[in-house]
Amino acid sequence: MRGLIPLLNTVPTTGFAGSIARHIRAAVPGLNHNVNAAAPPNTALPPGHPPHRPHVEFFNLAEHTSTDSKGFVRQVERYHHEPWGVYMARIVPVPHHHYLESWLLPALSLRVTVTRRNPAHHVDHDFHLDIGEFTQVAPKRWKAVDHYLDIEVHRGRHVELLGVDDLLAAHAAGLVDTAQAHRAFECATAALDGLAANDHCVEDWLATQGITLTWM
Repeated sequence: MRGLIPLLNTVPTTGFAGSIARHIRAAVPGLNHNVNAAAPPNTALPPGHPPHRPHVEFFNLAEHTSTDSKGFVRQVERYHHEPWGVYMARIVPVPHHHYLESWLLPALSLRVTVTRRNPAHHVDHDFHLDIGEFTQVAPKRWKAVDHYLDIEVHRGRHVELLGVDDLLAAHAAGLVDTAQAHRAFECATAALDGLAANDHCVEDWLATQGITLTWM
């Protein structure tokens, strides 16, 4: 945890980067904002956030399957590969939603997901963004390592950053090293700033990065 303190104290106090820092400081009671202070910071985490290892998922484009962190294999209806990433679409047989579409975007450390909900289970956000590491590990095989932070995008209105407490708990438990935690916060900040500059529209922001997403 102490390795993250320089990051918290150098992050700006305004804008989305500042909101991340304020969120983290609030999650760590007694965190000293002065990096030169002699007293060590209190690194206790709030209750209700037990640490867990990063979730890992595999995507097999040849067999049209995905395997989640618990080892469950699910059939994928469609994969599509572009220079900037991989698209996946599959049926989700649960009561509140029926279809899931995701893009893995390794250059931005993002997974962009749209969930098709059943009419009786409306949700307010339009996109869900996962921060993580997305890599091609074989010609037809991809791996996703989730880095805890999530962004819910309400198109044209606002965004919400989630998962900070979970990332802090994992870092404190040694499940995520300082470099990975720094990277997660940096990628989240870049996404939040990009969305804010483009009226909280995922497609408009990604277009500035040379990425065009398509959906079913």
